[in-house]
Amino acid sequence: MLEDDVIQLRALEKSDVDALFLWENNPEHWKVSHTISPYSRQALSLYIESAGDIYSDKQLRLIICRKEDQKALGCLDLFDCDFKNKRAGIGILIADKIDRGKGVASRCLSLTLNYCREVLGLHQVYCNILADNAESLQLFKKFGFEKIGLKKEWTHFRGAFYDEWLLQKIL
Repeated sequence: MLEDDVIQLRALEKSDVDALFLWENNPEHWKVSHTISPYSRQALSLYIESAGDIYSDKQLRLIICRKEDQKALGCLDLFDCDFKNKRAGIGILIADKIDRGKGVASRCLSLTLNYCREVLGLHQVYCNILADNAESLQLFKKFGFEKIGLKKEWTHFRGAFYDEWLLQKIL
């Protein structure tokens, strides 16, 4: 269910610690991840080991892999999972710029929306996207997400404030 002919979304494995270390500690990603300090390999290893069940953790991180060579391209997060109200947040990171713009995020979103509806039984999903991230806004709008609110000057990064859109999709 979480793969197509090009990509696979899989659970975290111990071998992912080096990739997570690079992704989480890349200051270019901190603007969207709200990270303010680096992560150690030990902390990331503990995170991987403690990753459990989406129902108890209220979150799920999946690694995005290219099927042909099993290269890890990024991660997909379901977060703030609220099974009573049947909703969750979603975020996608395609880590390297060279892998962006090739339809990987679209494939991830398609697989994940189906998973959220068919397996998790969710009614809606939402995402938060910085107003200057035109590519992400276009991607989520293509899949039927609607802008439902603007959080003004929501994110502070490198001396500037950025607006952030809240988008929602009823499944």
